[in-house]
Amino acid sequence: MRNIKKPKIYLDTSVIGYLHQETQPEKMQDTLKLWEKIKQGEYEVVLSQLVFDEISRTRNEEIKEIMLGFIAEIDYKKIEVTEEVKKISDLVMQNHILTQKSIDDSLHIGCAIIAECDAIVSWNFKHLVNIRTINGVRAIATMCGYNNMNIVQPTMLIQEEDD
Repeated sequence: MRNIKKPKIYLDTSVIGYLHQETQPEKMQDTLKLWEKIKQGEYEVVLSQLVFDEISRTRNEEIKEIMLGFIAEIDYKKIEVTEEVKKISDLVMQNHILTQKSIDDSLHIGCAIIAECDAIVSWNFKHLVNIRTINGVRAIATMCGYNNMNIVQPTMLIQEEDD
C-alpha cells in the first residue's frame, strides 16, 4: 500500500494567536491539539512572511514572544509575498470575494494557492472560513491552474481516531 501524502496546510495568523487565547478556552484547546499534531509531523506546514509581519505589529511584547515561541516549535516552509501572490490577491478582490479592507486576508489566500496547499487553516470566519470565500477561492485556484483548496477551522483537523 502506498503512503498517503501529508496534507499541506497554510496557517494564517489567527491560528498562531489562538494558541494562547485564554479568553476563548475551547478554541485555544482545539488549536493546541492541532499544534501537537503538527509537532508530530502529521501536516506539512506553510507560513508566509505576512504571518510574521502581522505578529510583529502585535503591541503586546509578551504575546508577540509567545507566538514566535510557538512557531519555533514546528517545522515549516516560509514563503514570501511575491508578484504571483499579489496577482492572486488582486483576483480575489476583483471577483468581490474580499474587499480592499481585507487585503491581508486576500494575500494569505494568494500565498496558500501559490504554495499549492491543500487547505488554509484559520479562525477568521468573517473573511476566510465561510462558504462564499471557500467557493470563490476554489474557483480562482482552478481558473489559474492550481490545486483545489479547502479553508477550514483547526477543529476540522483534530478528529480523533475511532476507538
